[in-house]
Amino acid sequence: MSEAVDTRGEPPLVVDAYELPLEQVDPARGELFFRDAQWSFFRRLREEDPVCFHAESPFGPYWSVTRYEDIKHVDMHHEIYSSAQGISIFDQASDFRTPMFIAMDPPTHDVQRKAVAPVAGPRNLAALEPTIRERVAAILDGLPRGETFDWVERVSIELTTQMLATLFDFPFEERRKLTRWSDVATNGPGSGIVNSIEERRAELIQCLTRFTELWHERAARPEPGNDLISMLAHGEATRDMIGRPMEYLGNLMLLIVGGNDTTRNSISGGVLALNRNPGEYAKLRANPGLIPNMVAEIIRWQTPLTHMRRTALVDTELGGKVIRAGDKVVMWYVSGNRDPDVFENPDAFIIDRPNARSHMSFGFGIHRCMGNRVGEMQLRVLWEEILKRFHAVELVGEPVRTRHIFIRGFTEMPVRLVER
Repeated sequence: MSEAVDTRGEPPLVVDAYELPLEQVDPARGELFFRDAQWSFFRRLREEDPVCFHAESPFGPYWSVTRYEDIKHVDMHHEIYSSAQGISIFDQASDFRTPMFIAMDPPTHDVQRKAVAPVAGPRNLAALEPTIRERVAAILDGLPRGETFDWVERVSIELTTQMLATLFDFPFEERRKLTRWSDVATNGPGSGIVNSIEERRAELIQCLTRFTELWHERAARPEPGNDLISMLAHGEATRDMIGRPMEYLGNLMLLIVGGNDTTRNSISGGVLALNRNPGEYAKLRANPGLIPNMVAEIIRWQTPLTHMRRTALVDTELGGKVIRAGDKVVMWYVSGNRDPDVFENPDAFIIDRPNARSHMSFGFGIHRCMGNRVGEMQLRVLWEEILKRFHAVELVGEPVRTRHIFIRGFTEMPVRLVER
């Protein structure tokens, strides 16, 4: 992913956007997301300046796009808005670039994505579901009864890490390395994950070294397996990627983060949403058939990736504003998913919301999340198995959120199981 920045030097925080002059309403503040205080910023921008230019920010000048339809327009028009300069508001350091197919334009994007797409295809998902259910059951049955524990560590991280190890056919006993590398990829100094840019880069090179060993092992096999590394090593369009190690690392980071952070934080977000809305929890217990729709609503309500970034290729117009070629354009998915023009009572968590699947957490167009069905299946199976075992997963303290403007998630969530 893009190089994360040190946010410790941010100016004093104002948490109510309506107390600021409009030109100072910039939601790209890690502390806002840490406090879950970003909502008034997005509400005001949607109301007063939905395509807003921020001339001064720690990330350079950029446009905030905050309404659903405008975001969708940018996402659907890759010929106008390019991914090639990066997919997040952060800029990559010129001496440590890690290209990845999500941050490429056609035709390179299309052929590289096609090489790994079968891992998330219907046939492979059907084959994976029994394994996922078995692992979910083992995790839930191993949880402590009658005492408080951290849901993030014991369930959200463990389940998604096991799934990642399966998708990569990564040595199971080493699977927590995947969690670590995902955290390192999306964080920089000041995050509590790494202390310096040099430390971050060194750990990512360790990741590259380990996966290079696995590449050569898989490439030597006469037939490719159904894992992501084999698909890259044997794919006609990707088999020479090992000669471009930073591109290989970039795609590894894309697949690791995409398969880890988004699902992991939706697993935690669902527990929070149901505890904050006990009427919805009762509705779920009365009708477990609502789980598939609830999964979509969790992903909308949580929005685990707050934004995606594009770069204008040509001068264009959006929302009555002229965007110049080369301008950075940030699509705030977290705002589009709370747009009242699309979602009635958008801040509410409603498990039978009729248009929950219209959420934009997976994006649109050619860059729509390739692994969306894998994540949805994990969430569905998890909640099916929870309802078989427990009356509730009860939140017993305030969760600790990530101090991040790209990954919207949790580092801790104290819970206790309530038996049926």
